[in-house]
Amino acid sequence: MYLFDWLDHIDKIVFTFIHRDMSVRWLDVIMLLLRNQYTWIPVYAFILYWTLRLDRPTGLKFICLTIVCFAITDYTSASILKIHFERLRPCFDDDLTGVIRGIIGCGGKYSFPSSHAANHFGLSTFWFFTILHVTKQKWYWLWIWACMIGLAQVYVGKHFPLDIVGGAALGILTGLSLFKLFEGWVKRDYNKYLKNPSLSLP
Repeated sequence: MYLFDWLDHIDKIVFTFIHRDMSVRWLDVIMLLLRNQYTWIPVYAFILYWTLRLDRPTGLKFICLTIVCFAITDYTSASILKIHFERLRPCFDDDLTGVIRGIIGCGGKYSFPSSHAANHFGLSTFWFFTILHVTKQKWYWLWIWACMIGLAQVYVGKHFPLDIVGGAALGILTGLSLFKLFEGWVKRDYNKYLKNPSLSLP
């Protein structure tokens, strides 16, 4: 129990540093934009554009598993783990009454793990390894994108740092699992083609 108390104490110290001590008015605006879902519409549009340039079977697999990835991370984090752990958000924590700056609404009562972090790290992981598998290109900016959103969640006071770590772990595990599913799916279809060349190549 002492270990969890120590981790909670360190987590609140880091949260206070990021949320209060790092705060600058112009940075408030940027961080609020970073965590806003509408800010990233161009990213999703670009991914869709990239997908449409793939052959149809591969593109459909990519889109299907992208949706599954988001569904798993969002439901697991919001409807299972948050209820199980019942960790209060910073704005509901009595220890942080004098720390919270109130630059955004509090939202739901529980915060662990961060659904934002789970969703974006899940997508980043699945996209990174799938794109690497398909094109041999390494889109490192996907990791930066997910990290920026995670940091913004702490900065605006929505989550503790460990909420982000927990969400990222869930997202990475989910993204890797679905990439392996994608890899196996493509390999299975290719093997079918080798056995029967009259079939269209997947």
